[in-house]
Amino acid sequence: MTEETTTRTPRAPGEGRSRPLAVERYTRDRQPAWDEFVRASKNGTFLFLRDYMDYHADRFTDHSLLVHDDAHRLIALLPAHQEGDALVSHGGLTFGGFVAGDGMKIGLMLGVFDAALGYLHSRGVRRVLYKAIPHIYHRVPAEEDRYALLAAGGRWIRSSPVAVVPRDQRLPYQERRQRGVKKAQAQGLAIARSRDFEGFWDVLSARLDKSYLARPVHTAAEIQLLSGRFPEHIKLFACHRDAAMVAGVVVYESARVARAQYIASTDAGRAVGAVDLLLDHLLADVYRAKPYFDLGTSEVDAGVVNRGLMDQKEGFGARTVSQDHFALDLTDWRPGTVLKATT
Repeated sequence: MTEETTTRTPRAPGEGRSRPLAVERYTRDRQPAWDEFVRASKNGTFLFLRDYMDYHADRFTDHSLLVHDDAHRLIALLPAHQEGDALVSHGGLTFGGFVAGDGMKIGLMLGVFDAALGYLHSRGVRRVLYKAIPHIYHRVPAEEDRYALLAAGGRWIRSSPVAVVPRDQRLPYQERRQRGVKKAQAQGLAIARSRDFEGFWDVLSARLDKSYLARPVHTAAEIQLLSGRFPEHIKLFACHRDAAMVAGVVVYESARVARAQYIASTDAGRAVGAVDLLLDHLLADVYRAKPYFDLGTSEVDAGVVNRGLMDQKEGFGARTVSQDHFALDLTDWRPGTVLKATT
């Protein structure tokens, strides 16, 4: 049994009537349809597949949405969870907004928002926190959601600066990074893909604790589980000196972007420039054909950037792409609010 609601979308030129959209809350039996849509979408990644999203289902009250047209064709998905009277898209993911197919256009997205917000308001949701998908992950342009969100009265609340290296216009390495690579090359370090996630987690956990009094978002058991489910998307590349792992990078690989999800080294690895060598290997060899290499954010807290860490990433030719966060108050929501943004 699913919850569903209906609204009306704006009329396209030549149409004699508006078309109803139906919104339904995700249930486990909808996984095949959900996953199929994500794989064919213009802006989805493997992070939105249910076998990834649901690994931490015990921590989040899932309230993901599916939106259908009048022929019951799936036209949009929203990965989300609920916290009290707030819907978050999605707190357990790096980013996540509406996932859409090639047929999504601005008028239809306005209708999607109007239907989804009406559904949420009728079920007691009074706030929406929305993390838009950065454009580098889009197969074709897919920012209709930003326009619709602002048309609905949403407001920008902050940006996370993401350090990104583009394939086609790469900048030269900073001299310090060049020296680090040459220093490491002289040490005879070995680099290879590894399955020793547990060994790397020891390195990573020690580094995060020492530098930030923090710990990884995933446990070693969780990353092993996820890499087993997605071996072509989640990969560990490790740098060894003799038999000892001195550095590693966990890469989340999608169609257009390779993202360094975790980067860490031991004290011995830092001394010989192991991370510099490892990142150079990934940029120049393994992922040289990827349109973008995402080195992640460098925030120690929301809105607070670690400039030293960002400088290290910029030293490899990375520059900033904005990952935008929005908030929308639904307290006084009225149906048709978003549709006023089109004629």
